[in-house]
Amino acid sequence: MQLQEILYSQGFGTRRVCAGLIQQGLVQVYMPDSALAPVTIAQAATEFVAEGLRFKVQGVEWQYFEKAYLVLHKPAGTECSQKPSTYPSIYTLLPSPLRLRPQKAAVQGVQAVGRLDQDTTGMLLLTDDGKFIHRMSSPKHHVPKVYEVTVKHSLDERQVQKLLAGVVLDDDPAPVRAAACEAVSEFHLRLTLTEGKYHQVKRMLAAVGNRVEGLHRSRIGGVALPADLAPGQWRWLSAEELVAVQAKE
Repeated sequence: MQLQEILYSQGFGTRRVCAGLIQQGLVQVYMPDSALAPVTIAQAATEFVAEGLRFKVQGVEWQYFEKAYLVLHKPAGTECSQKPSTYPSIYTLLPSPLRLRPQKAAVQGVQAVGRLDQDTTGMLLLTDDGKFIHRMSSPKHHVPKVYEVTVKHSLDERQVQKLLAGVVLDDDPAPVRAAACEAVSEFHLRLTLTEGKYHQVKRMLAAVGNRVEGLHRSRIGGVALPADLAPGQWRWLSAEELVAVQAKE
């Protein structure tokens, strides 16, 4: 693949912009099977094997990925929207190339896999793979998501059992059940869900006579939010994590 096409596919701008970056000497490539420093490439049409290619653009190191799969530690006070209404968008936490990766659809860049409320923190996945978004979001696939819930009133076994048995929300006559539920302490509930409805955790707790004071998503599928990922930080999912995060119950 031509180097300008590689840069274009990774979100560094139009093909003309990418060619300009290369011609200005702003792109260096790590040669395959070489431990030496990256080499500046001046010809936009220079061919490379894209898969696994590492390169620098304006001094920032990147690696080629056909599709982007990211994990973000969402901080409080952010919205999972490209056009936020009140709070800053989570997309402002990402570098420009991830927001500009070209897609066949009208929307560019990576997209959040589901949404977390502005006051909810924790693990959020982002990708430009539409099939992955559908697979992870569909209740048919039963991908578990674990939430750490701080509640206002003391928890008791009755509330836990009701959440496991199922509660009725006002917009759906079918009971909504927790896949797992554990009172970690008097005011800390660990709740596992396999589907996502609007304000689901808050409404489920309200249905059993309690109130959510704090909400944090700690795990999706077989992958926990990395302990070294501070609020507002992101990183690529490894190949092993990409498999594990899709694990069903």
